[in-house]
Amino acid sequence: MSLFLFRRTLAAVGLVFAVASGAQLLAQLAPGDYAGQFGMTREQIAIQRHDLGLDRPFGQQYVHWLRRTLSLDLGQSFHYRVPVVDLLKERAANTAALALAALAVATLIGIPSGIVTGSRRGWPARCLRAASLVFLSVPPLISSIVLLTIAARTGWLPVSGMGGPGHFVVPTLALALPFAAMIERLQAQSLGDALNRPAALAARARGIPDTRIVWRHGWRQSLGPILAIYGVIIGSLFSGSFAVEIVTQWPGLGGLMAQALMARDTYLIAGCAAAGAAFLATGVLAADVAHAIADPRIGSAHGA
Repeated sequence: MSLFLFRRTLAAVGLVFAVASGAQLLAQLAPGDYAGQFGMTREQIAIQRHDLGLDRPFGQQYVHWLRRTLSLDLGQSFHYRVPVVDLLKERAANTAALALAALAVATLIGIPSGIVTGSRRGWPARCLRAASLVFLSVPPLISSIVLLTIAARTGWLPVSGMGGPGHFVVPTLALALPFAAMIERLQAQSLGDALNRPAALAARARGIPDTRIVWRHGWRQSLGPILAIYGVIIGSLFSGSFAVEIVTQWPGLGGLMAQALMARDTYLIAGCAAAGAAFLATGVLAADVAHAIADPRIGSAHGA
């Protein structure tokens, strides 16, 4: 298990570095830079590019960024004139709050719905399956626009920004509903497979009630695939939240990344990319650990 955790942690760190490094390189390779977008004279542009280090050769800029990054210094934002780390702390906390709320809602909706659709027949199960198919086909960007329109027309909920609990509803539901549908489909399939295993069939033959078989045997055995996919769900939540944050004006990493891209703020672009990759890597690592704890064979197989 220790070797398994070490390998997974090393892979997570490598993912964050690769994404941040790639974002930095792409930002430098793109035509133009931060200093050339304010209508200044050539002399003024040259002075500003020198002050920001943008007149250095491409390789030197990357090596300079790499050295600072290895000491956990992500540089200073060209646009905000403050350290990138300070900007990321506030915005990442807002993104994390939104993503965790959406994950909780998706789990509370998806797992019970999957248990119903995976173990029962009748119109409630059919309605839940139909709703899942609808939400699976609608990306968070579209669902956020629809929910914003409903909120604006009815006046029931705030339509933008971050304030009280009411401001969480629209972006949280926009993120949560597609993933709740994904969890429901996966839970239903996994539970159906578990209920068709010999142990469950033998328990049913002994006259044990179906409800007890579902909750005390089938559901436990169906947890493995759910835990395995949670890392992907968490990473997708954070990446999907960028678009939702922009639409709902949520002050998270999504809006910050959009501003950095428009301003050609190279260090801030790389920092936002690193933060997003860190969320994804953390989610995948947590899911791997949970899966290995639930099924120790996983850790043993990867550690061998």
